[in-house]
Amino acid sequence: MSKWPDDDVILYDGVCVFCSRWVRFVATRDVARRFRFTAIQSAYGTRLAQAFGIDPNDPDTNAVVHGGIAYFKSDAALTVLSALPGWRWTRGFFAVPKPLRDAVYSLVAKNRYRIFGKYEECFVPDADMRARVME
Repeated sequence: MSKWPDDDVILYDGVCVFCSRWVRFVATRDVARRFRFTAIQSAYGTRLAQAFGIDPNDPDTNAVVHGGIAYFKSDAALTVLSALPGWRWTRGFFAVPKPLRDAVYSLVAKNRYRIFGKYEECFVPDADMRARVME
């Protein structure tokens, strides 16, 4: 896990349909507006990805900076989910061995474009969510 100065930032693949839906899912349920978002294709997102050793041209994970620590793969998804109101129960999945959780995560990540599709350009958030996007 790595340190980063900004907190509660979700790094995602902005051209991935599944990843963009994940961001909308989180934004809708994050009533406290705690999380902010950055597409890996943005200048800020690219810097963040490179700082964490993620290839911005071929990302294999999303990431979240929470409590000043960067989490990746299944840890990132569960960290975000368990912070959302009504989703604390997902903390129970941390009991599943990390190699197993990450294997499932990696299988979906590897096939995400084929299964869910890909946008030509980064998805553009609506005006309400735009204030939470870091570019």
